[in-house]
Amino acid sequence: TIDWDADAAAVRMHLPLEALAARTEHRVVTTGCGQGSVFGSLLEDLEAIRLPVEARITQGELYELLNAIRLQESTYKSAGSVHGCALFQHGRMQLFIEDVGRHNAVDAIAGWMWLQGDAMQGTGGLVFYTTGRLTSEMVIKAAQMGIAIVVSRSGITQMGQRVAARLGLCAIGRAMNQRFLCYSAPERIELQPELAGAESAASGAGRAVSGAAGP
Repeated sequence: TIDWDADAAAVRMHLPLEALAARTEHRVVTTGCGQGSVFGSLLEDLEAIRLPVEARITQGELYELLNAIRLQESTYKSAGSVHGCALFQHGRMQLFIEDVGRHNAVDAIAGWMWLQGDAMQGTGGLVFYTTGRLTSEMVIKAAQMGIAIVVSRSGITQMGQRVAARLGLCAIGRAMNQRFLCYSAPERIELQPELAGAESAASGAGRAVSGAAGP
């Protein structure tokens, strides 16, 4: 049930104890806010995820996305202490959510996408942006939403990079102004030499693509 006046929601479900035991048999320790746990056959579930093969982003589109975020009015600009997440579709910002927890913000976007139905399913034009770091949990949530390209103002954890590479998800971090690092699936980024400064470099996390405009 949802109480819109109180901004509160309550969910009740009835699950047989046998099913609950099966779901919690495997425990995966993650690097969310401190240390989290995800229960269930998580790795097996990842194998079933199929991200859109055609999903691509050009260097210019990435710069436009970052500029849109820069111009976005936000609580962070006036007060700080919050995380922001945004969903872009074919270059246009569809939704911008802020919350004290980045997981709350991405969950709100996932719920909004579900409410949109088929309009948000199976399209290669989706890009997810977050101000928070790309942990394995954030990468998995984006993949479960069918999003093949994620962008962060912050960096990525080792487990986040491994999961992204395994899924073929393009994880872009340290993205501000006209600079960024690509930690996985660099083939999903179309570099544009005319923007100046596009170069490739090796990193400890795997092949990283860095982009910069100007010197």
